Amino acid sequence: MDNGASEKVSGQKPALINPTIREDAGGVVILDQTRLPHATSFVRLETLEDAAHAIRVMQVRGAPLIGATAAYGVALGLAADTSDDRLQYVIETLAATRPTAVNLHWALARMRRVLENSALATRRDSAWNEARAIADEDKGANAALGQHGLGMLRAVRRDDQPVNVMTHCNAGRLATVEHGTALAPVYAAHAAGLAVHVWVSETRPRNQGLLTAWELKEAGVPHTLIVDNAAGLLLMQGKVDLVIVGADRIAANGDAANKVGTYLKALAARAHAVPFYVAAPLSTIDFACLTGADIPIEERAAEELGAGEVTVANPAFDVTPAALISGIISERGIAAADSLAQWTP
Repeated sequence: MDNGASEKVSGQKPALINPTIREDAGGVVILDQTRLPHATSFVRLETLEDAAHAIRVMQVRGAPLIGATAAYGVALGLAADTSDDRLQYVIETLAATRPTAVNLHWALARMRRVLENSALATRRDSAWNEARAIADEDKGANAALGQHGLGMLRAVRRDDQPVNVMTHCNAGRLATVEHGTALAPVYAAHAAGLAVHVWVSETRPRNQGLLTAWELKEAGVPHTLIVDNAAGLLLMQGKVDLVIVGADRIAANGDAANKVGTYLKALAARAHAVPFYVAAPLSTIDFACLTGADIPIEERAAEELGAGEVTVANPAFDVTPAALISGIISERGIAAADSLAQWTP
């Protein structure tokens, strides 16, 4: 690696990665998701630059995990200097890594709020304590979200057939500290003995659906990997009971940004009367962002498409209008997409 972070590659794949980020003697250890599903590699982050690099190049990904990593990045960044100037620099550096995932900015705002009220002598300890709290709260929120979604899966079950869930990108354990968002109800159903099967989109160009397939395989959950463009056909054929996706930012009006390709699934689901849900913790709802039109869409490098010397557009996300969303699942329950005001902090 070129950023100085130490790397350890494990020759034995653990059955489940939980949590995806953990403290380790003054640093934090993450699972390098750029190596999955072909190798299980752990990277130790020791500096602000390590944390920023991990977020920027997607060694960690998924809005909740990005937020937790950023919080720990603040703690790492204050290791030698806890001054106000250093705090400002640390937060600005991490905020510049990725634009769309609001959990990043939510976590940084929370860290700033706590640390600006901390004495310099205790600021470093306060940073670690608050980062730890953010990570722990993510676990709890996603566990609760999964239980709310479990009730929904039970409600749509037909006879004794498995519930067929379609998802997009990776919003499972790998995208959070633990449990997942879109996959949290799936894992809860599997643990409760409710038969469930997941249609997994490959999600080009980063192929993050392969991460979903990897973790579902490790958890023993039945699943089938599909090319992205097969989703409409499966919905037309009645092979999908509901669609559940995650989100990187949800606007106050219920419009939701998620990995590009999500909007097409929402359109196809509406055309075939299949419920379409977005699962995310409250930290993903940006009440200061009025509509989806206000959500910044990250444009990624052309090289990701491997298209050579041609003009490339590579938006990482799209926005699904609230009108296409059957409901938002959070730790508070399930709400209509246009009624999120009830969850205002």
